[in-house]
Amino acid sequence: MQVTNNHKRIINQPKEKVSQLFKTLATPQDQIWPHNNWPAMRFKDGLKIGSKGGHGRIRYTIIAFEAGNHIKFKFTKPAGFNGTHELTVKAISKVTSEISHNITMNTIFKASLLWIFVIRWFHDALMEDAFDNVENYFSEEKKKTNYNFWVKFLRGHYKRKSNKTKIA
Repeated sequence: MQVTNNHKRIINQPKEKVSQLFKTLATPQDQIWPHNNWPAMRFKDGLKIGSKGGHGRIRYTIIAFEAGNHIKFKFTKPAGFNGTHELTVKAISKVTSEISHNITMNTIFKASLLWIFVIRWFHDALMEDAFDNVENYFSEEKKKTNYNFWVKFLRGHYKRKSNKTKIA
């Protein structure tokens, strides 16, 4: 299955300021990744081309990197996710920027089902949380995107499953 998934948000700040924030990604001072609600993004060798890492069960390798502007990852897990995802910051005007995250991949049958019923929903919620973090960094009014029913249901299911595993 061909998968294309795009998230974009306009930030009312110049690119230079947003780019500085993006330089914290996957560092101990990370201001973007919503690590309070989602597994943290980590890389074995830091943010550089060839570094392997990911978040939770999603694994990838950095294949392109321009600090504060663009980072592109190639999926390595789950099996059957064949493609890339990338984060980009670009100037819209002198005082406005656009942040975007794009997935382009092909999936095999089992991975397609996983994407359709689980990962897509988690991914979309995670990206909106991350974009909220960027927007909130520069704003007095704090934005919080609400999770839809399916995300709440899945999070509850996996939390219960995780708790049962810890007890056993």
